[in-house]
Amino acid sequence: MPDKLDLSELPAILRSVPLFSGMTDRSIDMIATFAVERSFDDGAVLAQEGDVGDSFIVIRRGSASVDQGGSHLRDLGSGDFLGEIALIDGGVRTATVIATSPIEALVIDRDGFRRLMDEFPVVRLDIVSALAQRLRAQGTSPLD
Repeated sequence: MPDKLDLSELPAILRSVPLFSGMTDRSIDMIATFAVERSFDDGAVLAQEGDVGDSFIVIRRGSASVDQGGSHLRDLGSGDFLGEIALIDGGVRTATVIATSPIEALVIDRDGFRRLMDEFPVVRLDIVSALAQRLRAQGTSPLD
């Protein structure tokens, strides 16, 4: 099992991720209490459509492909994140995400994600904005 991130390296690591870049040192230290650094090999499945979601993943380095129902939706890279939908609504993963290169990521479990959303309104807003952008890009209305 991966160790918790080294607090001395956290500011640089977390600030390299756009989602966390504007946070105070205190906020970064709080996020460190539930963020775990994890590596994924090329071809690894980060999320499987239909599975129960148990983590929020922020890609630090590397790339991944997002597929839904067998169709390619988009590619992800450094600074992108995934897994939030299943954690927000308690449902299953809405897409399959496969690493297309080796990935270094920050992984936050379900409880940590809930704390992140509750205690950091700026992160909550960024995640909701990203979801809205994804809906628009797919041509899907929230009322559909």
